[in-house]
Amino acid sequence: MKKVYYLKTCNTCTRIIKALNLDQGFILQDIKSDPISVEQLDEMKSLAGSYEALFSKRAKLYKEMDLKNQNLTERDYKAYILEHYTFLSRPVIIFDEQIFIGSSKKTLDTLKKALEKNKP
Repeated sequence: MKKVYYLKTCNTCTRIIKALNLDQGFILQDIKSDPISVEQLDEMKSLAGSYEALFSKRAKLYKEMDLKNQNLTERDYKAYILEHYTFLSRPVIIFDEQIFIGSSKKTLDTLKKALEKNKP
């Protein structure tokens, strides 16, 4: 599967999509206008290993709701991600049965290598 979960209004997401040509051959899903389903989140979790790995602790709501001072479980992370798109670390890119979460340089370098390896 070749899929990108992103936010259309996020400059970082759109910059990554353009820079890596992910708008060609990848299914793009704007998680604000087309929210992720339970099945999609479960698929991401199976590739990532946990819901916490998919959860953004940089989200404004995370600070506003004072979640850092709560003892969150995997069930909580799942519920928050499904409740509001801002809790999903972005972008989430699924390529060749691998998942790439977020926009760190290390993640993007690993993704670039995977993309180059699969070029015809």
